[in-house]
Amino acid sequence: MSLKNFIRPELRQKIWRWREAMFGLFMAACGMLWVVTQQGVLAAVGISLAIVGALIIFAGIQRTRFRVGRGGPGVVQVDERQVTYYGPHDGGSVSIDALESVMLEPKAKPSAEWILKESGGQPLHIPVNAENAELLFDVFAALEGIKTENMLTQLHAEPEKRVTIWQQPPRQLH
Repeated sequence: MSLKNFIRPELRQKIWRWREAMFGLFMAACGMLWVVTQQGVLAAVGISLAIVGALIIFAGIQRTRFRVGRGGPGVVQVDERQVTYYGPHDGGSVSIDALESVMLEPKAKPSAEWILKESGGQPLHIPVNAENAELLFDVFAALEGIKTENMLTQLHAEPEKRVTIWQQPPRQLH
């Protein structure tokens, strides 16, 4: 009997959703064990490991909050600073470098969707629960000036109207 058959699929999915935070917890626990049981250099390495583990826990919790579900229409792909969405009825791609704004449309059917708009192009609508939509977290986190906590709060608050999550800062000409 394999380990895959030993754990119920629903539980396995919940554990997988929290994978980064659990990895950080494991690292922090190992680091703290070294701090308590070792001396000298290994204790210092343990402190570093515990700090890195705590940072991974923080990032893992944010990533978990970003994952709102699976089974939505279409597939997201991020490759060479290009976001591509393959949908059942539409799709397209946008360059991360040319993004002008990121919006959240909570009332879209069948589920909420991200709207990515690039300069001179058509907006790209991506359901928040599309396959591989969690890849967008890294894309959004890399945008200059984005407020990640605001994005996660709006994602779970289900606002009544479209919300601008991020907008390109105005360019300075001097």
